[in-house]
Amino acid sequence: MTEIHYKRSRFSTRLPASRRYTRSHYWLFEREPGVWRIGLTKFATRMLGELVEYGFLAQPGGTVTVGQQIGSVEGFKAISDIYSVATGEFLGAGPDLEADITLADTDPYGRGWLYEVRGQPEPESLDVHGYVAVLDASIDKMLASRHQGGQQDD
Repeated sequence: MTEIHYKRSRFSTRLPASRRYTRSHYWLFEREPGVWRIGLTKFATRMLGELVEYGFLAQPGGTVTVGQQIGSVEGFKAISDIYSVATGEFLGAGPDLEADITLADTDPYGRGWLYEVRGQPEPESLDVHGYVAVLDASIDKMLASRHQGGQQDD
């Protein structure tokens, strides 16, 4: 698997080049034609902190659309809604993650995936290089906020 090694400030990760990424820090992998496996990026799990609980409102076999709230995830640092980043049939949650929630952090691009959808990915999803630009902008914004006492540049 080809990976891009990313490091900026105190954050580093390896990003699989075979994935699509969203500006909201999800990844998508087409595991077979039209079936998308979806998870949180390492950046997302770092912002949430160690995950302690998650659940889905969407039911297997139900229809989901891009931007629809389909569940929630709770970490030590934050609670966040889980949104669909694909439109189509919700196929269900990742069985390995249900058994061991720490996989979202320890193996986010492998066994720690969140859910699958049969359908179409978010149209604005990015390749790995586009996502690197999103990470750069996100980290720059966080650093600027920290260094300027909470004020951000226009």
